[in-house]
Amino acid sequence: MSFQIKTLVASIVIGLAAASNAAEPIKIGVAGPFTGGSAPMGVSMRDGVKLAVAEINAKGGVLGRQLQLVERDDEAKNERGVQVAQELINKEKVVATVGYINTGVALASQRFYQDAKIPVLNNVATGSVVTKQFVAPEHKDNYIFRTAANDTIQSSMIVDTALVKHKFTKVAILADSTNYGQLGREDLEKTLNAKGVKPVVVEKFNIKDVDMTPQLLKAKQAGAQAILTYGIGPELAQIANGMEKLSWKVPMIGSWTLSMGNFLDNAGKNGDGAMMPQTFIQDPSTPKRKAFIEAYQKAYKTERMPSAVSAAQGYDSIYLLAAAIKQAGSTDGVKIREALENLNEKVEGVVTTYDKPFTHDDHEAIKPGIPVMGEAKGGRVVLAK
Repeated sequence: MSFQIKTLVASIVIGLAAASNAAEPIKIGVAGPFTGGSAPMGVSMRDGVKLAVAEINAKGGVLGRQLQLVERDDEAKNERGVQVAQELINKEKVVATVGYINTGVALASQRFYQDAKIPVLNNVATGSVVTKQFVAPEHKDNYIFRTAANDTIQSSMIVDTALVKHKFTKVAILADSTNYGQLGREDLEKTLNAKGVKPVVVEKFNIKDVDMTPQLLKAKQAGAQAILTYGIGPELAQIANGMEKLSWKVPMIGSWTLSMGNFLDNAGKNGDGAMMPQTFIQDPSTPKRKAFIEAYQKAYKTERMPSAVSAAQGYDSIYLLAAAIKQAGSTDGVKIREALENLNEKVEGVVTTYDKPFTHDDHEAIKPGIPVMGEAKGGRVVLAK
């Protein structure tokens, strides 16, 4: 074989390899609880993520490559979350992961991404410490980002609603025993303390508890004018239903999870009036939101999203990640992180339009002033009056 032919063959082989490589999909992990009590959040988040990926892929993908989701159910268990993180990083070779619904799972799992220099966009977990695990001076760079309203923002809105808007002076706190509930309780107590108020009762409950009578009786006997909550849908419904059994009704004002479908359905009319911070309410208030809601309803054949907040934040997290990959011109984790920290173009989401949402030292896309207060009414969440 002549030198020229050998050269030609070699160039063809290299060209085919390059073309093949260019066509390889960009793998993105999706981790969350798709079964169990947290499933309305996990499934809604995953479905919002899938909508965004379908839209992006239909327009040619990113860097000429399709986005490919690698989904894993972490079952809302810390140990399973750790296993999923290692599998997505080492076996699946994802370039980034979106998800984490439960604060405890995030805190247990995301250190593997930090060590691997692979970005994580927490799109539901709200514990205030989630994005602060790997900050300076101990860590030069932080690979943990968030597109959800952290508990510092939420606790401030909850306390403001109770103390300022409703002029309550006696409040009780009921929080579940998970990391999420107890870290949220700490944020609530700090925020109350800053306003010179001490809760009349602080009680906790466990996941799957069905009788909240002891906790509610303590709150009632202490003269609580409102119950401030940190938990998830099924147990929050037991609080609302427990008040009905005691013929004692005071407002429930709590974290965003009071909007979960399994709270609204299980509490029924007993849940009406519950108030919570929301980054997104299922209301077609802008053309972008209208299109998103209609696309979700059509794709998943449901009229009401199980967790509209989770779906919207999941959807937006993909658009932010895609913008960063495009800007970086690469799927390298370091370059994606750098792009996220300095996005040049505005990204229109359904929660908000993101204009430089992150910096090197601020990895929270949702700032105070973006969330609004929602209210449970007739099995739906509406803008609170």
